[in-house]
Parts: sequence; C-alpha cells; structure tokens
Amino acid sequence: MPVPEQTMPIENSDISGQRTRQDRTAAPGPHLVAVLALAPLVGFDMTIPPTVLGSARDEDGNRLYDVRVCGLSTEGIATTNGYTIVPEFGPELLSRADTVIVPGTQIPGPRTQGVLPREVAAAMASIRPDARIVSICTGAFVLAAAGMLDGRRATTHWNFADAFRALYPRVRLDENLLFVNDGNIWSAAGLAAGIDLCLHIIRTDHGSAAANGAARYCVVPPWREGGQSQFIERNIPEPGADGTAPTRLWALRHLGHELDLNSLAAHARMSVRTFTRRFKAETGMAPGAWILQQRLRHARHLLETTDLPIDEVARAAGMGTAASLRHHMRTELGVPPLTYRKTFRASPGRRTGALTAARPGLDD
Repeated sequence: MPVPEQTMPIENSDISGQRTRQDRTAAPGPHLVAVLALAPLVGFDMTIPPTVLGSARDEDGNRLYDVRVCGLSTEGIATTNGYTIVPEFGPELLSRADTVIVPGTQIPGPRTQGVLPREVAAAMASIRPDARIVSICTGAFVLAAAGMLDGRRATTHWNFADAFRALYPRVRLDENLLFVNDGNIWSAAGLAAGIDLCLHIIRTDHGSAAANGAARYCVVPPWREGGQSQFIERNIPEPGADGTAPTRLWALRHLGHELDLNSLAAHARMSVRTFTRRFKAETGMAPGAWILQQRLRHARHLLETTDLPIDEVARAAGMGTAASLRHHMRTELGVPPLTYRKTFRASPGRRTGALTAARPGLDD
C-alpha cells in the first residue's frame, strides 16, 4: 500500500542564528537516516539514533525515520566498549540518506592529524549536498577533517575541546553547549547530549508531539535547551609545565583576587603582548575569557559542595556580587545559581563555612 504524502519542515538559518521553518511536500516513506560507524566506535553513541529517531511515530503510528547503520564495509566494527557490531549496510547507503549521523569514534587520522583516511574521505564525499549531517561527540572530528565545519559553529565533548581547536582552528567550537545546529550541520556534545539532539531533530521536523512521544518511549526528558552547559569538570594545569601553565595554576589559586592582564603577564615574566599570544596558543582562549570560565567553574564547584550564600560564592569565585554571578551563570549556563545548586548539590558531607578561592588540593 503506498504511503500518503506527508508535510515535512525544512530549516534555514537567519542572520541571528535562529532557526526558521518552511514546509515542503516530502517524498513518500520515512526519512532515511544513515548512521556511519567508524572504528574504534563509541558504542553508546551509535545506539542513540536508532533508538530515539527509530521510536518516532506519526499520529497513525507510522515510522517517521528509517534508521540504518552502515560502515566502510559490512565487516565487524570494534567499539571502545569491548564488543563488535556488524553493520547491515556499506558506504553506498550514504549517497541515498536524507540525514547522515557520525557517532563518536577514536579513529586516529581525524583525532590526531587532522586528516581523513582515504576510504573515509571517499565515503564522506558521497553524501548528498542537500543532506543533513550530524555528529555526536568525537564524530565532530570526522566532519571537521572533511572540511564540513570550516567557518561553522559546532560542539564536541568538552574533554576533547583543546585537541579539537588545535587541529581545526577554523571551526567556531563552543564546548559549553549540549548541541548546535548551523545550516545543515548539527553537532552534539556526546552521550546524553546525543539524545537531546535527536529529540530536537524530531521536534524540528515533526513538532513537539512526535518528540514527546519518542521521549516517553525512551523514558528520557523531552527537552533540554541546546544552550545549556555541559557542566564541565575543572581542569588544573600541571604545576611543572612550561609556558603560561604556572601562571594559570597561580591564577586558579587566586580567583578571588584581581587578575588583570598586567598582573598575569608580570607573574609569567613576559610582556603583555607575548603573554597574550602564548596564552591563546596554549588554551585557545584570551586570558580574560579563560579567567571568567575558571571563576564560573569554581562558583559551580562551591554551589555543588557547600551551603555558602550566593553572595559569598560570588566573592570567593572572584565574581564580585551575587547579581554578577547570576548574570554570568544565566548567560553561560542558562540557569541561575539557586537552580544549579538544587540540581547538582552533593548531599553527603557538604562543607560549610568560609572558603578561599583556592580549589581542593591547591595550597597557597
């Protein structure tokens, strides 16, 4: 029996980065999604699209997406989780797919050298020009190595952000986001953020009812804002490292103090110009932006682990006032301090009382 035509939305980006929608008549049948599995494959990431998109149904119970897993061949693909998968399809599927999803992978070329192996490059080149292309977690390295992210906004797992920036400086990476869409390119931070992005794809294509139905089936929250932070763990530079690392370590111990560019450069015994250049080369960020990021991370740590009032948290983290902390947390994380504390408070063994800006394990 022929499947009736259905109306599906197309997305376009306006100059503000917001998504606009217009309708077109789609070809009969569900939207074809190809999940390109590349070894060593992050197994959890690979299971997300078939599970979430595969559970989306219209009002009559018909599948909205036909999700198929493909590889560079139909031979077994090793995962990072101790098992092997055998895809049903080879790379020929990519040329027919409406959406191509690249899950997380530890494939060496894109992760270490910024280049694609020949067979992967050929597979990526076969994707239709009008296809939607999606990465989950370190799948973003594959899209970047293929040149698909040049000049575009994207995200990846926060733990790999520094390596990503070093290899792909032309990508506008923001590891603070759960997911990002820029034109026909979509990217998710990894793991649970891949679920969020797949639900967002369903919502964009078919509306909230379809997305909520898929979320209920998968027993996951139907919506988390893509702009919500990944809630990144704090990174502490090695004390014996060269360059600006000793100054960064010193700054982490004194976040509650004034930390302007002159004082940072003086501590590093460099000119302001040299310090700024070296700092950005090592971190991918300007000193002021990095200091703000570390202060926010320390404020989040205090909110999670202490009962300090918000104004004291703000002072200890070098944010000045509670109003300043609220402003920056809303801007960077999408949530105010009290909401963050209720969500992430560690109930056993909370510390109370006055704290310095130094982080646990960092002595003056």
